[in-house]
Amino acid sequence: MEWLIPPWGARLPAHKIRVYPGGVSVGGRDPRALFGSNDRGIQVEEHFTNRQEQWEAVTDALAEHVRTVAAPGFDVEDLEAPRDNVLVFHGVGGIGKSTLSRKVEAALAHGEHRPTQWGEPVRVTGRVLPVRIDLARSAGTDFERVVLTVRLALAELGRPLPAFDLALRRYWDHVHPGESLEEFLRRGGLGRRFGKTVPQQMQSALADIAQAVLLPGTVGAVVGQVTSSVVRALRDHRASVRALAGCSRLADLLEAEPDLDALSYYTHLLAWELARLPADRAVLPVILLDTFEDVGDRVHRDLERLLQRVVWLMPNAFFVVTGRSRLQWAEDALHGQLDWTGPTAWPGLAVPSGPAADAASAGPAPRRQILIGDFSAEDCDDYLARRLTRDGTPVIALDVRAVVTARSHGLPLHLDLAVQRFLAIRRTGHEPRPADFDVDFPALISRTLSDLTPDERHVLRSVSLLDNFDVPLAARAAGMTYEAAALRLVERPFVRTDPHAVWPYHLHAVIRSTIRTADDRADDRWSSGDWARAAARAFDAIGERRAAAADGDRDLLVNCLRQGLRLARDFGLDLGWLAEAAWSYVGDSVWEPLAPPGPAHGTAPRTAADALVETLGALGRRQHEHRESTVARLTAVVDSGLLPPELRDMAVYYRAKAERDLGRSDDSRHGMCLVADGGGRLAPAARRGLAHLARLAGDFPTALRTAGTLGWAGRHHRILGDVWWVQGDMARAARSYEAAREEAEQHAVAGERATAQAQRAFTLAFADPAVAEDELVLAQQLLTGLDLRATRLTTRIAALVRDAGAAAAGLEDRARVLRAEAEVSGITAARLTLELALGFHHAVLDDRDRLTASLGRLRDLVAGDYAYYPDLVCFMAGRPLADGRPSRARWIDGEETTRARWRTLVTVRRAHLLGI
Repeated sequence: MEWLIPPWGARLPAHKIRVYPGGVSVGGRDPRALFGSNDRGIQVEEHFTNRQEQWEAVTDALAEHVRTVAAPGFDVEDLEAPRDNVLVFHGVGGIGKSTLSRKVEAALAHGEHRPTQWGEPVRVTGRVLPVRIDLARSAGTDFERVVLTVRLALAELGRPLPAFDLALRRYWDHVHPGESLEEFLRRGGLGRRFGKTVPQQMQSALADIAQAVLLPGTVGAVVGQVTSSVVRALRDHRASVRALAGCSRLADLLEAEPDLDALSYYTHLLAWELARLPADRAVLPVILLDTFEDVGDRVHRDLERLLQRVVWLMPNAFFVVTGRSRLQWAEDALHGQLDWTGPTAWPGLAVPSGPAADAASAGPAPRRQILIGDFSAEDCDDYLARRLTRDGTPVIALDVRAVVTARSHGLPLHLDLAVQRFLAIRRTGHEPRPADFDVDFPALISRTLSDLTPDERHVLRSVSLLDNFDVPLAARAAGMTYEAAALRLVERPFVRTDPHAVWPYHLHAVIRSTIRTADDRADDRWSSGDWARAAARAFDAIGERRAAAADGDRDLLVNCLRQGLRLARDFGLDLGWLAEAAWSYVGDSVWEPLAPPGPAHGTAPRTAADALVETLGALGRRQHEHRESTVARLTAVVDSGLLPPELRDMAVYYRAKAERDLGRSDDSRHGMCLVADGGGRLAPAARRGLAHLARLAGDFPTALRTAGTLGWAGRHHRILGDVWWVQGDMARAARSYEAAREEAEQHAVAGERATAQAQRAFTLAFADPAVAEDELVLAQQLLTGLDLRATRLTTRIAALVRDAGAAAAGLEDRARVLRAEAEVSGITAARLTLELALGFHHAVLDDRDRLTASLGRLRDLVAGDYAYYPDLVCFMAGRPLADGRPSRARWIDGEETTRARWRTLVTVRRAHLLGI
């Protein structure tokens, strides 16, 4: 017969669930919150938040298990077949594992307790009997109580289980002489939970067995004799014990010493009894083992061994385990510590393909081990909105919920603690405000540390200083010469894995924040000196990894810089290896965002680390900020005097570049001269800057001569290209940019390579649109992953030049968008080049009015520098210069030659568009 989960008409025992973060109780009220306020108008509801994926995992695994048990070849006495009858949910403390366990039990026992978002129940064959066992130390559950709980739950069958009951009674009389099982169950609360049926069933079973082996007297007085007689009858194959003879291992189990070890093997008898139930009485036990982390540590596995034995010996039962850590049963390394280990024994608990994950790769997730994830922002808000209500309206305001949600990073325990804080603040007579919840909760520390060894705690605090780490780095940051504690720590669920990161491990965000900032009252809490020493160790360890890395490992460089800068800033460390790393960062001209989280810029730097953070932060942010902001930030750094001379040159040089972009040529020239005269690392770049400034002033011969002295360090080929395209000599300029790109490739400088290629595409866009198309594609490819705002603007302006004269290109609309972006960036060169491109477009179309408008915008923009840009538009259109004067620029080949080149570019494009 096919049944629903739970079966129609079945009323199996579901026991009242108390509130836990993110959960619901059958009773629907939360006593803690209920007594948290005198305001009786507040409805304190225990709200369960989603977890639909976990429920689907339960039902899918349960349906698969039912098919396995029903298969023709299934044998409950087969001790060698692999086991797939366990499903594990693991996650950080407070994520809602116990809540999920309770809810699954309630949903399996009573259909009406299944949340509506879990959908319709699935169909399985047989009757489902859920029994949940809390293994928490506070619950006082030992292995004996585990076995008794399972047997007591099976009393629902309404019939004895003679093989198991005989063995259990023998065990009980041996281990608890003079103490009746009935009295023990009554005192321990199990009798109230399950009733008094089991002792009666056991007594009935033993009486029947005694009669079968022809023993007179009461069962209680002759249980030992009954056992001996049953063993002899089984050995002699007597017909009187035919009902027990099918259990091939019963006689051996009855002869074994009746201790705790034997009790664990008796569960095989339970499985055998369940397997021989008639079809109309068949039952599928679903045993939920919660708080599995409390069975012991990972060195002493005595209780874990017994529990694993139960799972293995009851293959027709299904087990749902919830705990902080995944089960390690599928690891061969545990051979000898547990009875059955390895991926062959537990295929569902093992990584499905390839070797187990190591420090370099997270690997695929085991099929039957599921990490319980954080709540989404929507789930967090839903939980908080429904938790406290008045007349159906949320008591916790939306702005407060938003702050709590952001601070929680999806951890349900944080949400629950925030609700308690909300009620506590209301008791003071104040209305809770968002700022009241921008805090961490120390209770999270105790929950996180509770089952860690002292060494693991030490490593955890050390790696809380790091954004990400691997095992060797964690051990080194903790000052340990061995990695065992770090290896154990990375298996904990609050350590997340990203196989694509430079170092694969990072702490759960709210756990990390709490450990770093909350009031730690643990016995082994750290002093400020402990934190400072740990920061110095971590800083040095990161520097060692940076020094050992291969040249060109940009990801590692940026990762090291981000973490090292934050440590140096927060703990006042000397710059050390950061100085050299900073030079490597600027040398590639990639400009990933680099400033670590912390105080907003604008705060005056107090240490060299502060100044370096602000410098590199300004350089990265200049791709997204107006150049005025860049100048202001770098000026504050320079004025602080905190950086050593070479790094101060860095701030001066890039400030001078930003000033040039803003059109402040005199200020830029002063900064470039300071750096060039200093003879430091950036002196060649500063001389290149002076050559640029000469070009902007129209002094092209000086720029050309200077380029010949710069070499690769001064990017000589790009300087030549910048000079030649203004002369209208696009072929020579394109060759220079190509040489610059190739030289950058040889030196593995990605930013310079992309910039040179973008400039090459720009120059060729004037001369040959078809060739320019391919060059633009290459430029876009080289820009992938780079943060170069000015260069991206260049490629988009180049696309306008390529399309110049085409009426259907929507060029005017594209230009308006680009003009706005260039104004926001504060890059004067981009604004001027855009107007130059528009002038080319209007010249090709011979649109005199719009050409005049472009000339007007150009003349408004130029002020000293770039004064020759309006001249270039006049050259294109064949117009005389303003007021008939000659150009003030010093052209390489003279004004007439330059004019002819630009006019030819226009006429050739016009002919191309006309098909001539």
